Amino acid sequence: MSKAKTALIIGASRGLGLGLVKTLLADGWQVTATVRNPQNADALRAVGNVRIERLDMDDQSAVIALSQQLKGDVFDLLFVNAGVKGPDVQTPGGATLAEVGQLFFTNAVAPINLAQQFVGQIRPDSGVLAFMSSVLGSVTMPDAPELALYKASKAALNSMTNSFVTQLGEHKLTVLSLHPGWVKTDMGGEGADIDVETSTRGLVDQVNAYTGKGGHHFVNYRGETIPW
Repeated sequence: MSKAKTALIIGASRGLGLGLVKTLLADGWQVTATVRNPQNADALRAVGNVRIERLDMDDQSAVIALSQQLKGDVFDLLFVNAGVKGPDVQTPGGATLAEVGQLFFTNAVAPINLAQQFVGQIRPDSGVLAFMSSVLGSVTMPDAPELALYKASKAALNSMTNSFVTQLGEHKLTVLSLHPGWVKTDMGGEGADIDVETSTRGLVDQVNAYTGKGGHHFVNYRGETIPW
């Protein structure tokens, strides 16, 4: 039997992160998952065979500490799922400096901070680094002006990811910026198109499809390419 693949999922207490853990476990992966507050991880614990670690991705010292704690592990998949919707009012004049700074740091800067810390632990050649992006991060597709700041933060994540990829040098890696679809989660709402299971099944299928291909790809959960 081949050895089980290993995954590190960042932000897995609920929604898509929790769904990713369930889908990967069902596929036979070994999963390590992070949560900001272990007291809110009952749903993740209920899944069973998953290693749970505490991490606030915005805290660089915590990211470094976790990488040291997991330094003996090699991952076939690092999936950075953590992110926030941002302030209720997303017009440029309707949000505070603190709200905008928090949104962009959490959605665009912190994921790359984390990736830089863990990139050496992603399996050479066949490993996949995935970021939970959004079709709203495409600057060529005008949509959802009421989410202007969130959209800009996801476009910034895509840009930061692109810069990160250009600095990898000899480290051959497949990097995915993934759109999960409009999903019935706390962020997506009950009026969304698809459920978590449909989305995460598709996302894991894309991870499997792109394994070993190399390069940076912006695709949705169905494998359709999204214009930058």
